[in-house]
Amino acid sequence: MDRRTSGKSWRVACAAAAVYAFLYLPLVVMVAYSFNSSRLGAQWTGFTLHWYRVLFADAEMLRAAWNSLVIGLVASAVATVLGTLAGMAMHKFRLRLLPVLVLTPLAVPDILWGVSLLVFFVLLNVTLGMVSVILAHIAFCISYVAVVVRARLSGMDESLVEAARDLGATAWGSFRYVTLPLIAPGIVAGALLAFTMSIDDFVITFFTAGVGTTTLPLRIYTMIKVTVTPEINAVSTLLMALTMMLVLAIARLAPQLPSGRP
Repeated sequence: MDRRTSGKSWRVACAAAAVYAFLYLPLVVMVAYSFNSSRLGAQWTGFTLHWYRVLFADAEMLRAAWNSLVIGLVASAVATVLGTLAGMAMHKFRLRLLPVLVLTPLAVPDILWGVSLLVFFVLLNVTLGMVSVILAHIAFCISYVAVVVRARLSGMDESLVEAARDLGATAWGSFRYVTLPLIAPGIVAGALLAFTMSIDDFVITFFTAGVGTTTLPLRIYTMIKVTVTPEINAVSTLLMALTMMLVLAIARLAPQLPSGRP
């Protein structure tokens, strides 16, 4: 490697390091200050777990976390079923309009989704609360599951399904014993992605949640309007840890998506 190539590689590495530092350094600071003994968090005064104890003793925060968990689990479960069917439909039926209808929620801004769903619920006289939030989350999570499942189906070896049919398997039998096991990693990855998007959502939840319905993002937003305390850093750290674990789980399944081999 000559000196010019080495210098160019060094500049690229420095630029990449600067970008990653810009992205992740604030997260590192937030995690560090969640262990800060200072109440204001303006300066480091010592290590403590006090704010995590305060967090787990906060009844309103625990209620918000429970609401987020319930909404995320129900919304991701329903969205996984509907998204799997949508992904299979996009793969089987080459209709131009179908992908547009299924994938449009990915491109529409969240604030537009939130306002439109709010107007829709008001027109239908649906009481805003847990049910409206769950329905809203299902609506935008379906697209994420459909994309992942469709990618899995695109790489699947169709000859395996044809061989099963030639051997006498019914349409349901070939789906249950051949197609479903092959696309299972994509379904699981889509479910985890839907849960991640649901539990982290703020904008759509803000518009569709009624009085008394609070999720973790809404609770954090309410608290930071007063002041940023180490308790907020603590709950944000735990939420980030949960999100990162889900992302790592999705990443472990993602390499299997292009391959159609079991």
